[in-house]
Amino acid sequence: MRAVSGSRVIAAPAHAIFGVLADPAMHPVIDGTDSVLAPTTGKNARLALGSEFGMRMRIVVPYRITNRVVEFEEGRRIAWTHIGGARWRYELEPVEGGTRVTETYDWSTTGSVYDLGLRLLGFPSRNRAGIERTLDRLAGLVAAEP
Repeated sequence: MRAVSGSRVIAAPAHAIFGVLADPAMHPVIDGTDSVLAPTTGKNARLALGSEFGMRMRIVVPYRITNRVVEFEEGRRIAWTHIGGARWRYELEPVEGGTRVTETYDWSTTGSVYDLGLRLLGFPSRNRAGIERTLDRLAGLVAAEP
């Protein structure tokens, strides 16, 4: 499988964590890659299955991208994809002490040219580090909420 994942137990209820993930305005706050700059569309709407939302991004150069929510189970799972076909997925599982959050970057649905480009640029390992930082930021954010 062409994917990288990371998991962490966060001492917060799933609904609080999911609320952050379903809010595009919060994505730049939690993004551990520092490439998500700001929402351009959908910033005032809670995500749902089929929702589209735009983001200002920067990986080497600035650009804009439109994402579409392709998996959605309230409080349990949310995933979105973009024109390249890669998928960002968050899965939440209630466990003792809080919620296990698993973030996955899955490029198994992309073409071979996209896959080759990702590998040449070192993105699988970069994404793994970004996932760990995102989970840290997410934990810090929801732990700070009352």
